[in-house]
Amino acid sequence: MNKETYLKEYPKYKNMRENVKRDKNRLHFHMMPPTGWMNDPNGLCQFHGVNHIYFQYTPFLAGWGTKLWGHYTTKDWVHYTEEEPFLFPDTKWDRDGVYSGSACVKEDGIHYFYTGNVKLQDKEYDYIMNGREQNTMHLFSPDGKNITVKELVMTNEDYPSNMSKHVRDPKIYEKDGYYYMIQGGRDDENRGCVLLFQSDNLKDWKWYDTVYSKQPFGYMWECPDLFEIDGQQIMTCCPQGVEQQGYEYQNVYQCGYFPVSFDMENKKYEFSEFTELDKGFDIYATQTFLDEQGRRILIGWMGIPDADYDNDATVQYDWIHALTMPRELSFKDGKLLQKPLKEMQQLRKNEFHCALSEFVQWEPKDSCFELHIDFEERTEKNSSVKIQLREDVFLSWEKGLFRLNMGKSGHGRKERIAEIKQLKNLTIFSDTSAIEIFINDGENVMTTRVHSENLEQKVTFLSKGNVGNVAGYELGSFVIEKHEEK
Repeated sequence: MNKETYLKEYPKYKNMRENVKRDKNRLHFHMMPPTGWMNDPNGLCQFHGVNHIYFQYTPFLAGWGTKLWGHYTTKDWVHYTEEEPFLFPDTKWDRDGVYSGSACVKEDGIHYFYTGNVKLQDKEYDYIMNGREQNTMHLFSPDGKNITVKELVMTNEDYPSNMSKHVRDPKIYEKDGYYYMIQGGRDDENRGCVLLFQSDNLKDWKWYDTVYSKQPFGYMWECPDLFEIDGQQIMTCCPQGVEQQGYEYQNVYQCGYFPVSFDMENKKYEFSEFTELDKGFDIYATQTFLDEQGRRILIGWMGIPDADYDNDATVQYDWIHALTMPRELSFKDGKLLQKPLKEMQQLRKNEFHCALSEFVQWEPKDSCFELHIDFEERTEKNSSVKIQLREDVFLSWEKGLFRLNMGKSGHGRKERIAEIKQLKNLTIFSDTSAIEIFINDGENVMTTRVHSENLEQKVTFLSKGNVGNVAGYELGSFVIEKHEEK
């Protein structure tokens, strides 16, 4: 689909846009597709004060299809503009989808790199070692909205010969006068890895090295990201093919990070232990960027491929999936911490405060709220905590295990568990059909979709003997300016 086809087809889907508005589970403070399908955040960046959020997008189908890049912009993370789709599969190198990619901001504009997907149909293929092209593409835009350059950078022939046809999701890392492009890969022995490519001008690229963890860890590493924060190099990625171990790796595919030491000059790479970014049901394909304030901001897809639970509750209204709230990252005591952006405080209204010992029940409007609980002297040996967030959504902490349990509203999501030895505080953001839970200042996070038939829900504190403080706020909605219908 090129831009001309999109503009021609757009007027035919007015009913789809009207149907979306009927869904009471449309989110208030999470980014969603205007219609249709959304997955990975792409090209995250800030340029001249404007934050650009691109995403994998199928506008006319609430299901898997040929991907565009949808596009929102915001200056303050509360007021947004729904822009025209930014990127279309309009060349022979990306005809079957403009897959995930990233942005590299320079003074004169923004460079983007993404994977152009081509899927061959002329005979039977396994689509692992053959039948697919995953081309690395380059764009340049002077303003984040208009494209002046679109060109092929590399094909599968430019990747190492031991790679499968799965090499994708480029992200740029700048170090010592060079640009390094990191891409996720699957080799011919079904071992996940990242490929590094080097350039001194963002135009001419050559393979630099292939990097593996010391021990095999899954068969494919999707959506890799490499950055430095608080003096530590971090590589995030989404390994596929990692089996569950106790309470670790409970999802079908993982999303997490390695603290790493990448000595590019000497090609020496060290990996520390992989840690999940989120212990909830719905998190994948995270991407980070550095904003103009120097904050490292992370956004993820609030979904996951091939999960055995569903999002069908929204499909009847012609949309599916969303993005997480933007999260500010920091690194402390060997852990990556996540917290909601401070800009989210602009949505607060109707606040209340009380001692935890007096907190029994609260009924926020439309189930949209922010709730903070600070605990005193909560250790695994002497206390338990149980909170009912909705009629069939429960949080509990006992004997060092933090649990998220869901009933019918989980649509197949039942339980996720995190090992938490000491519970210091909780911050809960509840939206109409999403919940994000930040534990102990964001050392652990749980993200889930939820689809309640009745949004007049009550928050009930079910345990006794807890000491601490509670602060709650009802939350308003993002303001989204939409283009006039054509």
